[in-house]
Amino acid sequence: MQTLVLTIHILIALGLVGAVLLQRSEGGGLGIGGGGSGGGFMTARGTANLMTRVTTVLAAGFFTTSIILAIMAGAGKESVSIVDDVINNTPAPVSGPAVPTDK
Repeated sequence: MQTLVLTIHILIALGLVGAVLLQRSEGGGLGIGGGGSGGGFMTARGTANLMTRVTTVLAAGFFTTSIILAIMAGAGKESVSIVDDVINNTPAPVSGPAVPTDK
């Protein structure tokens, strides 16, 4: 199950990268070339709306799969405090012979 979610997560991440790279800061993404009087694939506003929606859906999917993977990674493990782990792994202090204080 975790492999399936991870595969979907990676595909969503690649799609999100592609969607962001297709966008232009002016909102003219998929309208590359095409002419100015409606002869292009989409208008600038339509492209901006489409790419914004695609990016939003992919980002929501990315966050959802991230949370699911985090939950799956922590499932079945007992919760141990890091403080307990440090205390248990700290070596005991070494004691040596007493040093005389006066000569």
